[in-house]
Amino acid sequence: MTSEPDVIFDAITPPDAAARAAADARQAQLTKPTGSLGRLETLGGWVAACQGQCPPALFTRPRVVVFAGDHGVARHGVSAYPAEVTAQMVANFLAGGAAVNALATTTGASVRVADIAVDADTDPAVSTHKVRRSSGSIDREDALTEDEVARAIAAGRAIADEEVDSGADLLIAGEMGIGNTTPATVLIASLTDTEPVAAVGRGTGVDDAGWARKTAAIRDAMRRVRPVVADPVALLRVGGGADLAAMAGFLAQAALRKTPVILDGVVVTAAAMVAEELAPGAREWWVAGHKSTEPAHAVALQRLHLVPILDLGMRLGEGSGALAALPVLQGAVTTLANMATFADAGVSTGEDADVETPATD
Repeated sequence: MTSEPDVIFDAITPPDAAARAAADARQAQLTKPTGSLGRLETLGGWVAACQGQCPPALFTRPRVVVFAGDHGVARHGVSAYPAEVTAQMVANFLAGGAAVNALATTTGASVRVADIAVDADTDPAVSTHKVRRSSGSIDREDALTEDEVARAIAAGRAIADEEVDSGADLLIAGEMGIGNTTPATVLIASLTDTEPVAAVGRGTGVDDAGWARKTAAIRDAMRRVRPVVADPVALLRVGGGADLAAMAGFLAQAALRKTPVILDGVVVTAAAMVAEELAPGAREWWVAGHKSTEPAHAVALQRLHLVPILDLGMRLGEGSGALAALPVLQGAVTTLANMATFADAGVSTGEDADVETPATD
């Protein structure tokens, strides 16, 4: 295993089991039939456990961090869009014109952009943690050097610390990078021993020829990562990328800082799989916002034992699916915290009603 201090995580403390038990007990006293709110009840219990209190509090400082990075493999026809779009979209995020910005305004979330490996110069405000310009083309070369992968993981950890220290009480990792579903699929398929053809999706909407090129690139990259698949840091170095490594560090550090996370789509969840390898138990601090149309996403969610909140056929990324799920999570919190109990409302539970005993001869 790689032994740089920045890639070694302390043991993850799980969410508070006593708070979760208290949430379950409170659900049984609320003015509704037991279990009638379905997953809202389990999600409310998860938030209570993460916050260590029951009833839980509504999230007041949700924060999205969009990790931006280019990938050399995008130059080989695996995407429907040119690689230049990554830098253009970074500017669009900063101008407030992307889907993630629009969705954030409806949920009370704020958006930060972090240029980790965009193949262009970007606004200095977003490039503080930049590792390099574009990761390598993983079908034929390593994505990163040993120094770069350690720096990328450290960057993700630092960003998580910055956000938690500034008051964020819920984190969402988003991403932007043309071609990034290719390394994401390599990570997921390699960690789950899934055949490329069963994991490869259309990404940005490639045609059949593009899908064939993408499948071939993923197959070649999976051959390259096979010797290092048991080492999460080396796996990110060979078959991932700087943005994926930073997201993995971010997600693991969020768990270390006891801060809940809503996961987004296939790219973020690929990073989450590696984060769980870096910091076992981190997944207990995450909830899956949605299920992407990318086949590899379902594979990754199953491995992480996470059930998505939404299934809306989304595949945009940016954190958009996670933001779409945020109101549902807030609804889970407010029903648990603000509904009246049977005792408070003076509503009979049915168990307290007098039942007349039938007369006998």
